[in-house]
Amino acid sequence: MAVKVFSAFGVLALMFIMLFRYLNSNEIGSKQYQDNGRYYEEQAGDRDIDLASSSDMVPEGNQSEVIEHQYYTLGYNEKHEQPDWVTYRLTKESLQVPNVKRSDRFNVDPEVSSNSAKHSDYTRSGYSRGHMVPAGDMAFNKTAMKETFFMSNMTPQITGFNGGIWRELEETVRDWAYENDELYVASGPIFSDVTEYIGKSSKVRVPSAFYKVIVDISGREKKGIGFIMPHEVSRHSIYDYAVSIDEVERETGFDFFDDLYNGSSVESKVESEYETSEWPISQKRFKNRVNNWNNN
Repeated sequence: MAVKVFSAFGVLALMFIMLFRYLNSNEIGSKQYQDNGRYYEEQAGDRDIDLASSSDMVPEGNQSEVIEHQYYTLGYNEKHEQPDWVTYRLTKESLQVPNVKRSDRFNVDPEVSSNSAKHSDYTRSGYSRGHMVPAGDMAFNKTAMKETFFMSNMTPQITGFNGGIWRELEETVRDWAYENDELYVASGPIFSDVTEYIGKSSKVRVPSAFYKVIVDISGREKKGIGFIMPHEVSRHSIYDYAVSIDEVERETGFDFFDDLYNGSSVESKVESEYETSEWPISQKRFKNRVNNWNNN
């Protein structure tokens, strides 16, 4: 009798341990993608969201090879082995969808005719593979997630920049998309006269700064804002790097999202002016970045 009782107790204990681990693993999985201060449960679905890229997303002034992936468009610069620009649409709907599993597998972009940089070009270079289209912006769909891990979407970034102020800006843009329903986003590198390269099979040029353009033309109040960030670890607010879209366009030589305005006079206002009060940031995230993320 005692043996039976002991065996039954052992089975119950084992079941309890398995249940505890299962619940804990689900909790961890649900927190794998923490965006906008919100937790989404990771699911293996393949939700289709209407974020298709198009030729309308190609900036005027582009001289690079245009690559139209399903969910974003880029201009690949063979000379620098990275994108000159990426453009895409980001919506509240796409951010509300449960996230698919993060890919973390970097692949050569098969669409680049001259061959993109390779994963090994960054290995032991001292630089991380910095996404221009963040994986967190495309976590609604397996295809979209996979596309963000093409090497054509990568630029060399200092780890404390990639995981620091650039990460803060990326997460903040997701906040803004959630609050404004729909945004158009452009990102890319900026180069100075000082030239540094990494790479084994390809020569990948190291940027001196990065830019980002955010446009909201779906709401009643049309607005936009730009950022130019030096490629360095920063303890400053992202507001310290805010500029007009016109300033980004002067710096890069590109005219972003011109076709979206359909000749409307609103383009001049959106691109020449910006109000940081219309683009709120999280002070909690800022402090976390300065105290923790910068040091990772």
